[in-house]
Amino acid sequence: MGGMRDRALGAFYGLAIGDALGMPTQSMSRAVIAETYGPITGFVDAVAEQPIAPGMAAGSITDDTEQAVLVARLLIEGRGHLEPKTFADALREWEADMIRRGSRDLLGPSTKRALDRLDAGVPAEEAGREGATNGAAMRITPIGIATPLDEDFLDAVVAASRVTHNTGLGIAAAAAVAAAVSSGVDGADLATSLDAAEHAAAAGARRGHWIAGGDIAARIRWARGWVRGMDRATLADALTDVIGTSVAAQESVVAAIALAQALGEDPASALTLAAEIGGDTDTVAAVCGAILGAHHGMSGLPAHLADRVREVNGLDPAALVDGLLQLRGNHG
Repeated sequence: MGGMRDRALGAFYGLAIGDALGMPTQSMSRAVIAETYGPITGFVDAVAEQPIAPGMAAGSITDDTEQAVLVARLLIEGRGHLEPKTFADALREWEADMIRRGSRDLLGPSTKRALDRLDAGVPAEEAGREGATNGAAMRITPIGIATPLDEDFLDAVVAASRVTHNTGLGIAAAAAVAAAVSSGVDGADLATSLDAAEHAAAAGARRGHWIAGGDIAARIRWARGWVRGMDRATLADALTDVIGTSVAAQESVVAAIALAQALGEDPASALTLAAEIGGDTDTVAAVCGAILGAHHGMSGLPAHLADRVREVNGLDPAALVDGLLQLRGNHG
């Protein structure tokens, strides 16, 4: 395992690799994915019938990585502070650019509803009071890189989440991902990082507005124990049929952590399986990739996939990662 910078780069590249692996299969069923693509062993072009990214080139990233880049940039520009209106305006500008590019990969339901409320004059603290999807979790990796697990950690997660996902579920999911990434960046072993995810989810659930849904910390604890020792086929059934892979925070984020638990020593296997199981595959794979990338560092990720995702998207997060690590070093 490399040093802190290597692990932070691994988190960002792991996010992007997982995102790009899941791009051609997102919002499709497991059965249709198998019929259309067969086993996913690497990046593939999206078919014309892809509901979100029709015909998109193999290795292309989606909203998960693009919005994480946006959060990273705003954090660095704000010296660690994410101002709600600035963030909201940046998200709207991002969506407008996606529309200009002809993409169907636009703002998710929770984010869109929250921004509409902000436009109507609803205070930032109230705009995201129904946001219970995985939108905050999918773009939270920069917070994990920039913020150590100290007394201010959860406040940083809340500040990055509340405009669109100011619910116990939305914040718990984001806190779980950010904590696993932060722990990995610090050099913790994978079990310790997943423990940190569970503890952060429990704390995050007490923040924001209450909304009905399975407790994320409890589901992480159960899923981690349940999937231990499962073979790949059994694990795929468990993720698809029981844990769930929808945009609901208590499904897709728990699925990503279960994958990290079961296949964490083999990131390529974990991320290709995430792309095969249907549902919100790009987010499940992206979140799992960020966690495993933070643990293994760049050396533990498939180099040809990292090279490809960089070439296809013109993605070079090195400067962003350096800026985020400077914020981490300044913390406290």
